[in-house]
Amino acid sequence: MNKKVGIQDLGLKDYKDTWDYQEELFQEILGIKIRNRREGTDLPTPNHFLFVEHPHVYTLGKSGDISNLLVPEDHLREKGATFYKINRGGDITYHGPGQIVGYPILDLDNFFTDIHKYLRLLEEMIILTLADYGLKGKRSKGETGVWLDVDTPFARKICAMGVRASRWVTMHGFAFNINTDLSYFDMMIPCGIKGKGVTSLNIELGKTEVSMEEVRQKLLQHFAQLFEAEWA
Repeated sequence: MNKKVGIQDLGLKDYKDTWDYQEELFQEILGIKIRNRREGTDLPTPNHFLFVEHPHVYTLGKSGDISNLLVPEDHLREKGATFYKINRGGDITYHGPGQIVGYPILDLDNFFTDIHKYLRLLEEMIILTLADYGLKGKRSKGETGVWLDVDTPFARKICAMGVRASRWVTMHGFAFNINTDLSYFDMMIPCGIKGKGVTSLNIELGKTEVSMEEVRQKLLQHFAQLFEAEWA
């Protein structure tokens, strides 16, 4: 099993271009797995962890409800945002500047073959990172992602998640609000969940801005511990 994971920081990159790049890496891993099975070879499969920020964009998962987008698509264009229907799980999500988006493209055969465990460990990575800043992140039953003040009238989501997996290869991932302009969430029902708010790390800490690089390093540290991974 190859537990080495290559890290790439793509900076600010268009959502569709990044999606295409994810698909390229995803198909590369699938191709190796198919060859190993057909030819009896034992070629190692690579693992990747992509960091990226996207320009303003809304994405709707394959099981999502378009009615959770509260404005016409032409209004999104006026706000400088794009919209895509995509092949991950989950409902509608927003990505934009000031948000850390992470796409682990892993062959789970290198780690464990359990999608439920995979999602729970991604959530735990966020929860541990929030704890580094003195915040108590929690899971909300039946709602993938990480929240603050769960089971109170003040419940608010700080990290959304949605993944796709085929033959135990993953793509898509998480969106962690750090210095995010939360007004963009007003144009949708985040993840299709009504009556709950959203928040960002800088607001919770009472700061104008939080170091994105510092948060990324904390995420990588916790990911490596939780997945027993080694950074390539």
